[in-house]
Amino acid sequence: SLDMRIAFIESSEGLTADAPEGGRLSKRITSVAPEALVTNEMPFGPWLAEADTFDAEAAMASIAAHEAGLAALTGLGVPIVLSSRPVGSGKILANEAFALVDGDYRFAHQKHYFPAEPGFYEATWFRTERTGFDVVEVAGLKVGFMLCTELMFNEWARHYRRQGAQLIVAPRATESSVERWKTAAAMAAIVSGCYVVSSNRVGQISKELTFGGKGFAFAPDGTLISETSVEANVVAFDLDPDRVAHQQSQYPCYVRETGPDAPWD
Repeated sequence: SLDMRIAFIESSEGLTADAPEGGRLSKRITSVAPEALVTNEMPFGPWLAEADTFDAEAAMASIAAHEAGLAALTGLGVPIVLSSRPVGSGKILANEAFALVDGDYRFAHQKHYFPAEPGFYEATWFRTERTGFDVVEVAGLKVGFMLCTELMFNEWARHYRRQGAQLIVAPRATESSVERWKTAAAMAAIVSGCYVVSSNRVGQISKELTFGGKGFAFAPDGTLISETSVEANVVAFDLDPDRVAHQQSQYPCYVRETGPDAPWD
């Protein structure tokens, strides 16, 4: 089993595929030569869920921005890109996690949990059309997605461990306060024995809403490996699958689940 170099980022609110800001970010990403890149949640164009009513035109513009974004992400030449994008679903949208593997689009997961509060009226904009928290295998690595708020629902980290996951990715769009997100990510790592990696948006979009950046990576034992900052908006580390295998044989991962709701009873 070989180490895999994984990069995570904080990227500007409203990023577009052709903006100079995007070019600078691309250079930084390629300079760390990652084998896999984890982006923030729906990284391109404005943050839709700031508005409390669904706007079909804004939704279409966001879909288009992400279509252009897919080409830009492919153009980075990073073998694996793990991200999410809006896709049409009924009259509204779904937030779809995907893996780009050598430019080839692979469906991974759709977000299931949606906040409904100022700045984050996601329940108005999004629904879940394709259910399930299923591991996707990319280049021999088993990956599970927990999109932003999903990180607060720790049972899915355990669910991914039962599927043999080695990496949990949590693309997010969260405010400046980061402590509870780090706690949730550390717990996800502790209960799954997986690496947990998250990227975030950064930038102020209104008096009420500022995205806080701070991408981070946690080791399988729940310790922080590293995090991004304004100065270092791209950070990479080496994922060691042997460390995952070891941690998944340790406490608390080995503890058998019993009782009426245990998955195999």
